[in-house]
Amino acid sequence: MRGRHLDTYSMYKRGIRDYIHANDKEQDSVRFLNGVSKDIGNPSWKRSLRHVLVATLSSFLFGYHLGVVNETLESISHDLGFHGNTMAEGLVVSTCLGGAFVGSLFSGLIADGVGRRRAFQLCALPMLIGSAMSAISKNLWGMLLGRLFVGTGMGIGPPVAALYVTEVSPASVRGTYGSCTQIATCLGLMGALFIGFPAKETEGWWRVCFWVSAVPAAILVLLMEFSAESPHWLFKRGRGADAEAEFEKLLGGPYVKGAIAELSKSERGDEADTVKFSELLYGRHRKVVFIGSILYVLQQLSGINAVFYFSSTVFKSAGVPSQSANICVGIANLLGSFVALLFVDKLGRKVLLIGSFSGMAVAMGIQAASASALVVSSNEVYFSVGGMLLFVLTFAMGAGPVPGVLLSEMFPGRIRAKAMSVCMAVHWVINFFVGLFFLRLLEQIGPLVLYTIFATFCLLAVIFVKKYVLETGGKSLQEIEIALFSPEE
Repeated sequence: MRGRHLDTYSMYKRGIRDYIHANDKEQDSVRFLNGVSKDIGNPSWKRSLRHVLVATLSSFLFGYHLGVVNETLESISHDLGFHGNTMAEGLVVSTCLGGAFVGSLFSGLIADGVGRRRAFQLCALPMLIGSAMSAISKNLWGMLLGRLFVGTGMGIGPPVAALYVTEVSPASVRGTYGSCTQIATCLGLMGALFIGFPAKETEGWWRVCFWVSAVPAAILVLLMEFSAESPHWLFKRGRGADAEAEFEKLLGGPYVKGAIAELSKSERGDEADTVKFSELLYGRHRKVVFIGSILYVLQQLSGINAVFYFSSTVFKSAGVPSQSANICVGIANLLGSFVALLFVDKLGRKVLLIGSFSGMAVAMGIQAASASALVVSSNEVYFSVGGMLLFVLTFAMGAGPVPGVLLSEMFPGRIRAKAMSVCMAVHWVINFFVGLFFLRLLEQIGPLVLYTIFATFCLLAVIFVKKYVLETGGKSLQEIEIALFSPEE
């Protein structure tokens, strides 16, 4: 039996090598960049746009479920009998984060095992089930179980979206399309906010808010049936003809041979080998996985999610109603995301990251100053609120959308899915602890010290990006891989 398996595997390897050698003849005549020939220009961005837009539905759902309890938590706690129990209210939020951590750990295995399209459908399934469970829950435990299911889908969605958008987009617009996921997340957050407005006045409205989320989840499942599969994944599975067909959908006929030839430079037919997580931590890929993980650690230690989770508290102390506060934060987030969309391919990933973290450091400095004796009490409100909005704006311009785009480009095809899952798991762990300890630290060491610590992490992120991050804008995924890994490795 073992001998038969080895024979089959050897035939698979020989078949892939023959396919690659046939395409290698194309490489001597013209240089292609992710399906882009310098002789015939860039592929049309319109061909892949509809596939990317379908994928961003998962990001919309991610944002919606992050924000759905913002306006509804008070009503939920009244109806389910845990009003005034801060631990129970915290669990409604944190259970979702715990589910997201679990989902992110398995996202790489799912994306590599069943493909990107099926992974999207699988991420929508627990969101559908969890939303229904939350909507019909009669007690706290039913709500928590529903939020756990939803969180699992939320953990699968973002890394798969980053993978898919990177692998189906032409190099010339890959960063722009990657920023679309951040905009979709912002729209999801704002959608949850506006739908949740009647929750405090209308009895049982919070149940409607959970039912509503089932609509985009069902649409995602349906439209993925008609979307392109990642040609990179198909090629890894030895399905070269299918990969060509998908490239033709995404890029157009004249670019197909060049895209396959470029892909074959790095995908040398050894994808049947299982990638072990130990390879990501101790093998030759440990450096890029380390860079990706630290980038997400610094993103979270900048204090961004503390700002998102507790902005209402800061605005309330300034006399601003929570609804107005959430709208202001949402608008700042959306505006910054559009700036990233416009400039990520023109200025590059590295420039946006450095500018974003630098702006966040300044914004945190303004918030720290508002808590010091340097600012008179009459101006404290303007410094605090202005600093917070500037922080969200500058975050959305780079530190929010760029890491997902950058890392999915930096990781080689062989490890891309699993490496993204490791980095996202790190993201969720740090996210959880920042949210858990923020208010306690704010009480114990005060806003001046705490905001100064956040500003320091932003400055450390600037130094880290300058030293370790490779600019990937305008390069094919194979060029990036060659730049990061020498052939000898």
